Amino acid sequence: MTTVPATHLPPNRGLRVGVSIFVRKGGGQSMWENGIFQNCLFLVMLLMRSPVVSETYLVVGGSDATPENAKDFLSGAPVPIIDMNEAAAKLDVMIEMSAQLAKDWVVAFRERGGKIVSMRVGNDYVIDIERMIFDRPQGLLITGAPYHEIWTLPEYEVSCKPYFESTFRAPVRLMPHLWSPLVLEREMARLRPGERFEYQPWKRRWRAGIFEPNICMVKTSFIPMLVCEMAHRENADLLDHVNVYNTIHLKDHPGFRNFAQHLDIVKHGLASFEGRFPFTEIMTHEVDVIVSHHWENAQNYVYYEALYGGFPLIHNSHLIGNCGYRYHEFDCEEGGRVMNQAFVEHDQNFAAYRATANAFLRTLDPESEENVRTYSEALAALYTN
Repeated sequence: MTTVPATHLPPNRGLRVGVSIFVRKGGGQSMWENGIFQNCLFLVMLLMRSPVVSETYLVVGGSDATPENAKDFLSGAPVPIIDMNEAAAKLDVMIEMSAQLAKDWVVAFRERGGKIVSMRVGNDYVIDIERMIFDRPQGLLITGAPYHEIWTLPEYEVSCKPYFESTFRAPVRLMPHLWSPLVLEREMARLRPGERFEYQPWKRRWRAGIFEPNICMVKTSFIPMLVCEMAHRENADLLDHVNVYNTIHLKDHPGFRNFAQHLDIVKHGLASFEGRFPFTEIMTHEVDVIVSHHWENAQNYVYYEALYGGFPLIHNSHLIGNCGYRYHEFDCEEGGRVMNQAFVEHDQNFAAYRATANAFLRTLDPESEENVRTYSEALAALYTN
């Protein structure tokens, strides 16, 4: 049974908690646009099970957006959807997540006794400095809003935790990353009814997929391309094709073109540079192995989705246990050796690979007792100070 410390919660009821989600007025949004939308969904799934929470809401934020604008986008949401005005009157705790809260709103909410948490699930330190150094559009998330706490993920302990503590002038708490196959399975049922999201073994050669978004330094395709390059140099019979997704905007960049054209995987006609496509469609028809790389961004939904389907994952993450096939830091040569090793071992050890992956994925479950307890204790702690 989940227990939490005694608190000074509002009398005779649990907490009414909202999670902000960004909604565009024009619609046309998808849960697959970015990981933060799924983060919002998984968090409200957890809050619904918390013993200190009586009501959970998704709160629509954005440019004049309304709950009506979110009707299609959030049609499968398990909780009611409300606007900022209703949230101000109804909630005890507001968790800023996908939609940023205006400073004036935060101040007014605090003045009437509400608690404010900002949940940071992106590498804001790198994003912020890139915007400043490279003269990109201003998007700093430091508004001077008086948060009670900042919540973030273990992957940002090194790069962002001190940054958050100093810029937001609030205590920072590391929280478990949450994931469920719910969104993935819904997408499969919609796009591929009757098909399973599952690796197909015993291919003569592997088709590699690289899915880094290439919009920020923390997740780019360069090291995965070099991993494939080193694997190909070692074993020319390994790769059937290398699909480098999310690179269509880089194809005409002189530096990127020069980098790619010096690789054997390009010279030998193995690599193609693609746009962005539905992940489930790509994985069920075009990819056998995922090759990835991160820099201070070691917890990614693509990793979890690959593991869930039993796909071989070549990665450099220290935060996914013994799952997949790990190389270290930026060592693309080690990555190539690891990829060749995976090609030899994966199909033979498939059952053990899946068992290890499934055990790890259970630790991410939004409805697991341990995760519910951790978030419940953090909510309760807002009322102990």
